[in-house]
Amino acid sequence: MVRDFTLSKYRELLECLEKNGYECCRVVDHLRGDEKTPYVILRHDVDRQEKNALKMAKLEDELGVESSYYFRYPKTFDADLIEKISDLGHEVGYHYEAFSKADGDVDKALKIFSEELQSFREMFKVNTICMHGAPLSDVDNQDLVEHLDFAKFDLEGDAIDSVSSDVVYFTDTGRRWDEKFNVRDKVGEKEEKRELKSTDELMEAIEEKGFDKLYINAHPERWNEDVVMWTYKYLLDVAFNYGKKVLSD
Repeated sequence: MVRDFTLSKYRELLECLEKNGYECCRVVDHLRGDEKTPYVILRHDVDRQEKNALKMAKLEDELGVESSYYFRYPKTFDADLIEKISDLGHEVGYHYEAFSKADGDVDKALKIFSEELQSFREMFKVNTICMHGAPLSDVDNQDLVEHLDFAKFDLEGDAIDSVSSDVVYFTDTGRRWDEKFNVRDKVGEKEEKRELKSTDELMEAIEEKGFDKLYINAHPERWNEDVVMWTYKYLLDVAFNYGKKVLSD
């Protein structure tokens, strides 16, 4: 049996997108209107195991694909690694969690946001941002957008709120591609007519539906070739999914 959520399977997904005529683009390209339909916005939230992000970025570069990578500060902020990803043509951005860090205090959160964004910009150009879901926190980081002045921070937009509402969004949150374990990362339209438990099922949906505007978010930590790391992440996802279910009941 071929394991899902490996880099080999991610390659298959990218090849499926190419076969079906999709132009892969970064979040910033989409916000600038630089893409042509059919297109797919590729986003990666680097929550943990940042070395996986570089492996994924190199694979995409091999296939002529550019995408967007969002890093937490300081959790996954590895300047040397981020520079290597940026040099491949990928967008790098700030994966903010200032609101949950500030326990919902707006002023404190804006201060944290400003300081952490500046830390990124001391080394990298940051055009867009994306919230870290922090599903086990009582505070939703996405709510901070209501208090952000994008012009003040010289930002072109947010990877969730600023994206077109008519994109069809898929995220690998919960180790599947439907909305069963996705608590806060809500973007555009949803493909809700069937369960999408595997990447093979996602590719089947892409083949059958012919979506004009796709948006895919794949967390690099989840995509492991090494059996030990793959198993560890699998068990961690099971535990997180159980925790989300308990909190939502």
